Amino acid sequence: MLKPLQKNVILKKEKAETTTASGIILTSPQKQAGNQAIVVAVGSKCDEDLKEGMKVIFKEYSGTKFEDHDDEYIILEEKDIIAIIE
Repeated sequence: MLKPLQKNVILKKEKAETTTASGIILTSPQKQAGNQAIVVAVGSKCDEDLKEGMKVIFKEYSGTKFEDHDDEYIILEEKDIIAIIE
């Protein structure tokens, strides 16, 4: 697994839904809800309030994107996270 350095954070993008809550299969997946992701790893110099497993919103067009086994990740600086979803 990757370990972010300094004030960097690794986020995992959530996959787009392919079915509705009632089980109807969507032919074209709905667009993912904005810039939401789950915190996977936090650098050693990041704020203590930011923890793994939190759902966050980050700035659009920030960070470095990469894919691993069909999962999409983003490495970005802590300052690019603009909100925590509770």
